[in-house]
Amino acid sequence: MSHEILIVTESELKRVLNLGRSMNDLMEKAFASLAAGEVIMPPILSMDLPKVNAEVDVKTAYIPGFDHFAIKVSPGFFDNPKLGLPSLNGLMMLLSAKTGLASAVFLDNGYLTDLRTAAAGGVVARHMAPKKVGTAGVIGTGVQARLQIIAAHIERPFKKVLVWGRNRDHAEACARDIAYEIGVEAKVADSAEQLVKESQLVVTTTPSREPLIDADWMHPDLHITAMGADQEGKNELDPEMVAQADIFVCDRVSQCEKLGELRAAMESGNWPSDQTPAELGEIIAGTKPNRTHDASITICDLTGTGAQDTAIANHAFELAHSLDFGTIIKTD
Repeated sequence: MSHEILIVTESELKRVLNLGRSMNDLMEKAFASLAAGEVIMPPILSMDLPKVNAEVDVKTAYIPGFDHFAIKVSPGFFDNPKLGLPSLNGLMMLLSAKTGLASAVFLDNGYLTDLRTAAAGGVVARHMAPKKVGTAGVIGTGVQARLQIIAAHIERPFKKVLVWGRNRDHAEACARDIAYEIGVEAKVADSAEQLVKESQLVVTTTPSREPLIDADWMHPDLHITAMGADQEGKNELDPEMVAQADIFVCDRVSQCEKLGELRAAMESGNWPSDQTPAELGEIIAGTKPNRTHDASITICDLTGTGAQDTAIANHAFELAHSLDFGTIIKTD
């Protein structure tokens, strides 16, 4: 029996989908759905390929009320730049929640993942950052460093951004791009320590396997969104920070205890095994304690969820039909 599948390319998606408050709203709804307890979201299938300096993740989630669910494949081959290719790519498949038949394939090269990941950081800033942020800092100089700052600026319109990375030339290029995109002062910090101490909102966006931020650098009125640790072995924060924060939140506890900063904290004894952190959806729903005043120190551990992928893929599918873009093929 023949049926139709919509094929959408990265360039088509980029013409209609961008960061903005509506994208942050979409991700907020995805996390709220997770908190409601009705989402079916299996563990991430994660494959580490050290011989080729690569990793591949597969994520999915079924959200009641959505017409479709997504299956997302995200390869990261980190030697690709030497070949003139991007490190990250991938695609999303959208399947009917009623029949299981494929409805769409998004050949997005990771663009939808970039958007939903950045928007999650925007949601975290909306709910956990101090009400007044004068300076934001980002550790890392890649695509997410730029996008996370844009998404956070939507929620907390800061006037200054500090950037730090191991390669100063890359950091300077990142700062220039940020200044151009959101019209703020952006400059390179001399050290990660300076960046943290002078910022009220910090985002870490690296694939580091050793801490980049020391617990001694934390200060009142600080929020940190750590989104680089999304696979076993990765670690951007001193594990003591998790224990010392006033509020520590995960996007999904079952993932963070295996892949995120929570894993490192538990393995080092800085988080008790019988204590469960709050999840971002619970913070959004108001069922778990959040920042009570600007002087609090808060941390959110983001590993990326299949619920986010299903939410953005459904949204892209609806846009494709309403705006009439993409190519329809028949399976016969």
